[in-house]
Amino acid sequence: RKSLEGLRRMTMVTKAVEPRQIRMLPRGNWLDDSGPVMTPEIPEFLGELNAGDRRANRLDLANWLVDPNTGIGGITARVFVNRYWYLMFGRGISRSLGDFGGQGEPPTHPMLLDRLAVDFVDDGWSVKRFMRRLALSHAYQQSSDADPKTLTDDPFNEHFARQARYRIPAELVRDGALALGNILVDEVGGASVKPHQPAGYYRHLNFPKRVYIPDRGLGQYRRGVYVHWQRQFLHPMLKAMDAPTREECAAERARSNTPLEALVMLNDPTMIDAAVAFASRMLRAPEQTGTQQTDTDRITFGFELATSRQPDAFELSTLNALLDSQRAHYEANREEAESLIDSVDRYVDTSVADAGELAAWTAVGRAIMNLFETVSRN
Repeated sequence: RKSLEGLRRMTMVTKAVEPRQIRMLPRGNWLDDSGPVMTPEIPEFLGELNAGDRRANRLDLANWLVDPNTGIGGITARVFVNRYWYLMFGRGISRSLGDFGGQGEPPTHPMLLDRLAVDFVDDGWSVKRFMRRLALSHAYQQSSDADPKTLTDDPFNEHFARQARYRIPAELVRDGALALGNILVDEVGGASVKPHQPAGYYRHLNFPKRVYIPDRGLGQYRRGVYVHWQRQFLHPMLKAMDAPTREECAAERARSNTPLEALVMLNDPTMIDAAVAFASRMLRAPEQTGTQQTDTDRITFGFELATSRQPDAFELSTLNALLDSQRAHYEANREEAESLIDSVDRYVDTSVADAGELAAWTAVGRAIMNLFETVSRN
């Protein structure tokens, strides 16, 4: 029994106590307790909390936020719907995700926003149903291609006459690369993961000083949502792709395309592992199809995995030329090829070909992984 009790995980438990008395501080002087006693309330112009004869608490506030009749549930639903529309379409019905009030930008389709908010509340605030409704809509299933007249008349796509093109969030870029190599661990829940990052990155992080020890094994290939966050010192890959530092709340992420993105995709240890695994997957393409395949067939297989389309003639010739040049390069530089393959974690399968051939195909995998279509939605 003692052995079993020792295996229990400690859990912090909150115990309710009588709330302390809060007074208005005259001129902010916390030593002066002569001010009137204050009770929990919301701003008067927003109504009042329905707490009955007792003192209002945080549960009353939560109920008021989602009650469409006696609270502001309608406004809450509008804000929620607008933010999820932004996730699906690249911009909100109102572009002001963080300021939905009188100072924000009015919605371009107010009746649509109201209808979606009402349906969302009527569906029991079901996020799954709401996202399904958006994904099955004609607006979402449109192509991102647009004719010149449409681009001239609606450059910012305020009418949602086409889908949006933009780079996917940093965590999904990492997940996509690992998925191409078929090494993404999609286990749900559990501890966070610490991928490889430059040595000394935490050298200025004090009180207390921290030593970053990267994870080994399959755990390092977990989804990006589980990557360890250190405020102000988030993982360099996430930082290069505009993930927020969590020093303040961010309703909307910035988007930029800089050379740093390509450098990360080419040189980050996790990306190198993903590229080698992706190359191994392309080399094993005959095993998956059961037929003899050429280099062009393998390149087509990998290209379609990354972009969901067949490469055109120019893309095929370019990637074939890259493969030939890399074969010649690594044939003359065997040590460089062996060094590249040896740097990969042992959980990545490198037995499919010799070091030179696998390194050449890794270069092709890197090129495909860096395509705009691979790291963005189209």
